[in-house]
Amino acid sequence: MPVLIWGLMLAQALALSAAPLMVFAGGIIGSQLHSDPRLSTLPVAAMIMGTALAVLPASQLAGRFGRRPLFLNAMLFGSCAAIAAAWSVHVQSFWAFTFSALCFGAVGAVVQQFRFVAMAAVPAVQTPVVAARLLLAGIVSAFLGPELTRLAAWWPQWGFAASFTGLALFFVLAGVVLWWFMPQQKAADSQQVAAARPLHELLQQPVLWLAMLSAACAYGVMAYIMTATPLSMTEGMGYALSDAKWVIQSHIAAMFLPSLISGHLIRWAGHWWMIMTGLMVMVACLVIAWFDQTILHYWLGLVLLGLGWNLLFVAGTSLLSQCYRPAEATRVQGVNDLAVFGAQAIGALASGAVVLLIGWQGLLLTTIPALLLLLVVLLRMPRTSLSA
Repeated sequence: MPVLIWGLMLAQALALSAAPLMVFAGGIIGSQLHSDPRLSTLPVAAMIMGTALAVLPASQLAGRFGRRPLFLNAMLFGSCAAIAAAWSVHVQSFWAFTFSALCFGAVGAVVQQFRFVAMAAVPAVQTPVVAARLLLAGIVSAFLGPELTRLAAWWPQWGFAASFTGLALFFVLAGVVLWWFMPQQKAADSQQVAAARPLHELLQQPVLWLAMLSAACAYGVMAYIMTATPLSMTEGMGYALSDAKWVIQSHIAAMFLPSLISGHLIRWAGHWWMIMTGLMVMVACLVIAWFDQTILHYWLGLVLLGLGWNLLFVAGTSLLSQCYRPAEATRVQGVNDLAVFGAQAIGALASGAVVLLIGWQGLLLTTIPALLLLLVVLLRMPRTSLSA
């Protein structure tokens, strides 16, 4: 594997630590900084919205200035946002902290482009493996982000401000790694640019729609169910917060650990069967989670949700690389990420209200239309056109 892949994995693990740190501590900080408990999770929501809003501008900037300058400036911007978050906590400014969270989301949109750089660095036959390998950095991020809260215990006079100061250092280190490993981007060939197809022509490809829908369903359904799970377990069923934490931790492990083999499975079975398998796993998740609300059913349902997310997202990301020429890459990737992270934002923001209005089982049933749409699109595609 090229050394660039390892550098991107390391930089992604450092930079994406902002997301689990915010998920773990953002609600607590929000409740400390604002008297209205209904606004306590607004910073976390702002981070998600920041990603959804920034994916398209980030891809346009990459196409205009190149990915190396974009990545390096994003890490600098992230370190400044982390310092701003630390300052916001120190001076007890809720809205400044929320704006900092929005900036973390924007940086996350740039970091999501790492997987496209990695896939472009290897032959087409290896893109499924590389797409899956980049996801393994998520395991490290899921560990590093919450561990930054230890700094708050070591320096109690600073509290969570110390955690975000540590995050600023992570962004700086990620920038150093990218500066060292990312090569200078070659200027685009004028003939390639002239041969680039317009967006409306690109969107006429059925395979492109399947790739985007697979990844968008993966993120949208996952965020929708995962975000509602702690609320359903603690507020709805009265389970301890530690039980919900165990379920979510198991879910996160199930999201990323299959990346060790999911890329190889695509090379062996092909994209069609991988997407179909991901759909069947998602349906199994719904059936088990709907059947009962014991801790075991929550746990097994969320583990299957993580596995289904991995299969659908890796297959969609890998399949997307077959739908564009080099000069069209940033345009197609931007539209794809807008769909993917827009679905994540909608799912995460809607889930709390839905589970409170119609309950856990009702929430699970509302995911069926999205999965049915993906199934219909998949069944209309010939299996031979979706080989690895």
